[in-house]
Amino acid sequence: MTIAVIYGGTRPNGNSELLTEEVIQGIETEKIYLRDYQIDPIIDGRHSKDGFQDRNDDYYSIIDRILPHDILIFSTPIYWFSMSGTMKNFIDGWSQAIRDPKYPDFKEKMASKKAYVIAVGGDGPYIKGLPMIQQFQYIFDFIGMEFAGYVIGDGNKPGGILEDKAAFFKATQLRDELLNNN
Repeated sequence: MTIAVIYGGTRPNGNSELLTEEVIQGIETEKIYLRDYQIDPIIDGRHSKDGFQDRNDDYYSIIDRILPHDILIFSTPIYWFSMSGTMKNFIDGWSQAIRDPKYPDFKEKMASKKAYVIAVGGDGPYIKGLPMIQQFQYIFDFIGMEFAGYVIGDGNKPGGILEDKAAFFKATQLRDELLNNN
């Protein structure tokens, strides 16, 4: 099984990235840092006779990188009780990809994958991050993808996640699960 990690943080070596690195330590993965790409917001074309218009951004280059993988790990900071804006723009693009004639089997290919979420935030993320986890669940349900698990961590300032021993314990458990599935 192959794994792609989709990083939604905007800060290099941010807390969500540090926790994710613990999960994938010793596992071959393809790392995709959304901050390195231009991902424009979609303009909803579902009800337009012309449909969605090409945004001329880097979105489909990311889609081409994730489609070959069996497992997707979505790594995001918790911003305002949800995923990062960069991650949201990426997922919003699925509305266009589902309807894009260049990707006629996008939804079916995505449905064949397992998804995990790794998220870090401050201000009570173990409770206040749960609506975001539920949001991911709804997203994965819609696309038909198996939501295989998540890890939430507590960290606000740079490096703060390193103090959350419970999150790192859960990260090692997830790593063991991924190693046993490969």
